[in-house]
Amino acid sequence: MILNGCSQTDQPKITVKAYFDLKGYFENEADRLDQLGLKVNKSVAINGIEEHKTIKIEDFNNELSSFIALDINKASWRGDFTVKKEKDITVYTANNEKIPVKKLEIQFRNNHVSSILIINKVDNILYRSADTLVYKPNQFYEIRKTQKIKLLKQKKYIVKGKLAT
Repeated sequence: MILNGCSQTDQPKITVKAYFDLKGYFENEADRLDQLGLKVNKSVAINGIEEHKTIKIEDFNNELSSFIALDINKASWRGDFTVKKEKDITVYTANNEKIPVKKLEIQFRNNHVSSILIINKVDNILYRSADTLVYKPNQFYEIRKTQKIKLLKQKKYIVKGKLAT
């Protein structure tokens, strides 16, 4: 007779985040905005040539993917950020130059996120990029990107989405 008395049940893993859960925050925001079905006054500028449209975003998870991708809770980055908290602002600054997310600043009002600023920089032999991302809940999101690919001209992009109420 074989006894199986020591089997373990599959327990869900609870992952404790070392830093602000940027990915989780934006996934929740995307779900919330999808449910609201808001239109967005969106502008896109490439090297100063700008286009404006008012559109209904069908998938905010996709729309906010640039923010989600910059989550600083990667296992290999644990301990690589200095955390500075003052009143209603928390700032995470990268201590390792290899980490592209240089700064994450979160402002709170009444214990709710009121603003997020992310500075992301990539610099290698073929490519250089500097991104500034700003998100203000219920107001707007903005992505400013300057990129230089070797042998090509520098490009500047600005994407701004203002939530229409």
